[in-house]
Amino acid sequence: MPAYKRILLKLSGEALMGDDAYGINRATIVRMVREVAEVTQLGCEVAVVIGGGNIFRGVAGGAGGMDRATADYMGMMATVMNALALGDTMRQEGMTARVMSAIAIDQVVEPYVRPKALQYLEEGKVVIFAGGTGNPFFTTDTAAALRGAEIGAQVVLKATKVDGVYTADPKKDPTATRYASVSFDEAIARNLQVLDATAFALCRDQKLPIKVFSIFKEGALKRVVLGEDEGTLVHV
Repeated sequence: MPAYKRILLKLSGEALMGDDAYGINRATIVRMVREVAEVTQLGCEVAVVIGGGNIFRGVAGGAGGMDRATADYMGMMATVMNALALGDTMRQEGMTARVMSAIAIDQVVEPYVRPKALQYLEEGKVVIFAGGTGNPFFTTDTAAALRGAEIGAQVVLKATKVDGVYTADPKKDPTATRYASVSFDEAIARNLQVLDATAFALCRDQKLPIKVFSIFKEGALKRVVLGEDEGTLVHV
C-alpha cells in the first residue's frame, strides 16, 4: 500500500531536457511518465506542476533586458507547452491525463477549476497544472505549494537532479551527507535550499511536507510513494 494517497509532483522543465541543451528529450519524458504510471497503479492519486525552463532557455538569449512581468508570462506559456507534451506522452502510454491552466487558453487546455481538478483525481486521472499561479513574480515552486494545499495533497514531491538535501554541495564536498528528514525550522536555520522562500513558507504554514528526491534515479518515485528511505523529507 502506498504511504501517500494523493501527491503533488513538482517537475522542473529542465528535467525534461535529458542531455539536450533545451527542449524536450523524448526518451526522458517517456521514462518519467512510466514512473508516474507505476505509482498510479499502486492507487496513488497524482497531480503534477511543471516548469518551463527547458523551453524558455531556447529563447533566453533574446530576452535580455525584457520586462520581468513579460518574461514571466512567456515562462507560463512554456509551462503550457510542457504540460501538453507530458499529457500527450501519458496518453500514448495508456494513461488518462487532464491539463489545466492557470492562464486562459480555452482552445488548447482546460482552465484551472479546483472542484473539477478534485473530481479528476478521484476518478484516477493524472492532473497536470500549467501556467504557474497565473501571475508574474511567482515561481512554479510556489504554484506547486499552492496547488498542493488546494487539492489536499499529503506531500509535495520536488523532483530534482540530486537525491535529497545535503549538508553541503555533494559535487564540491565528498564528505557531504544526505538528510533523511529535517524540520522546516531546521531547514531555515541551516539555510537549506529546498523550495523558493514563498513556496517554502506556504508549505510550512499549511503543514504540508516536502519530499526532495532525484527523478533521474530509477524507481525513486515509487520508493518515495511507498514510504521508503529515499530523498529528504522536510516536515513540521
